[in-house]
Amino acid sequence: MQKKVGILGGGQLGRMLLQAAANYPVQTFVLENDDNCPAAHLCTQFVKGNISNYDDVYQFGKGLDAITIEIEAVNEDALEKLESEGVKVYPSPAALRIIKNKILQKQFYADNQIPSSEFVVTQNLQDLTQHETFLPAVHKLATGGYDGKGVQIIKKKEDISLGFDAPAVLEKMVSLQNEIAIMIAINDKGQRAIYSPVDMVFDANLNLLSYQLSPAELPEKVLWKAEAIALKVVNELKSPGIFAVELFVDKDNNVFVNETAPRVHNSGHHSIEACYSSQFDMLWRVILDYPLGNTAPILHAAIVNLIGENNYTGPAKYNGLNDVLAMDNVFVHIYGKAQTKPGRKMGHVTILSNEKQELLHKAKQVKALLKVVSED
Repeated sequence: MQKKVGILGGGQLGRMLLQAAANYPVQTFVLENDDNCPAAHLCTQFVKGNISNYDDVYQFGKGLDAITIEIEAVNEDALEKLESEGVKVYPSPAALRIIKNKILQKQFYADNQIPSSEFVVTQNLQDLTQHETFLPAVHKLATGGYDGKGVQIIKKKEDISLGFDAPAVLEKMVSLQNEIAIMIAINDKGQRAIYSPVDMVFDANLNLLSYQLSPAELPEKVLWKAEAIALKVVNELKSPGIFAVELFVDKDNNVFVNETAPRVHNSGHHSIEACYSSQFDMLWRVILDYPLGNTAPILHAAIVNLIGENNYTGPAKYNGLNDVLAMDNVFVHIYGKAQTKPGRKMGHVTILSNEKQELLHKAKQVKALLKVVSED
């Protein structure tokens, strides 16, 4: 009998999860408050509702065998109730509680001797003014931030007014050499599958992933250190599922955890074409209790995020799509969002090659050619 598995959230991550689910004997259910969301038409059954509302989540989940998330902003109280009634939840509600609150997340790293940048907790802007000597630092809202929102760099006293007048974490800035991410899957038996680290390059203005190279070029000792730290994070969370552990490598090759995401993640999108088992395939293997997949890279890869252009809001139009599709070993993923707006993630492009210079060259070409604008 096919398992019934629910996904909380119907955005692009849910869409790509459902594309991978087509390979397995599973019935899929999506809960989202927009019946035109990217995942709505790909599931067995779509349910309209609020993923942060207790009753909506509980009613959605109680007839399912398992449930997972594509965004952290879900009602974990309902997930705890469902878990107590025998529904498998990936990740566990306990792990989700830690990760979705950045104050709790930073305290979790400290409590478990996981290297992370120095931090202080602030409750409001007035609180923030007491920490001038801690600057330069990054101010992060405890809850509600995503895709670069809820994050503010505060370099000097004059920048303090840019901070958040709400509970937040002030993190000491790290002298960055690399920003990397490692995807790790863990099943109910405690078996783990780890993907090669990827090198992430961010858009300084939007604080969004601009493009990514995989596998990351790291000295062997740094690689071992990064993998060991990422594995410790996942082990201490004590939850099955798939996790993206984002890490900083400083100028002295020290490695610190930045943040952890308890789900499939932008930094793992290359795995669809570049790895034998994609992050989306891997999560289904975990949920459906199949053997974990092969994480080895087939080829090196780069990812370019497709972001809504400035000054364009409305029905999405993809200028340059034909030109990019004509390029060899380039794969376009459009997320199916009807409306574009400045800074919105609208898709990504994966480029495959074992030549780093070719990856970088084609990544620049894609960024120059493919623009997400709105219909006239």
